[in-house]
Amino acid sequence: MAVERADLEAKLREIEEIVDETKSQAQTTGTAIAVIAVVAVVVIFLLGRRRGRKKGGARIEIYRV
Repeated sequence: MAVERADLEAKLREIEEIVDETKSQAQTTGTAIAVIAVVAVVVIFLLGRRRGRKKGGARIEIYRV
């Protein structure tokens, strides 16, 4: 059985298509994770700010000697 050039080219094209599909899926997943992380940071920041306001904020006492 001989392996011809056309067989190799067809197999390489098939592999290239699979790699391209995987790459696009990874980019989509990465983008989704980045968006979720940014939203989570913003929500945590806003909740922390709200909690800080409820407690009355920081108190600083200055003593003179």
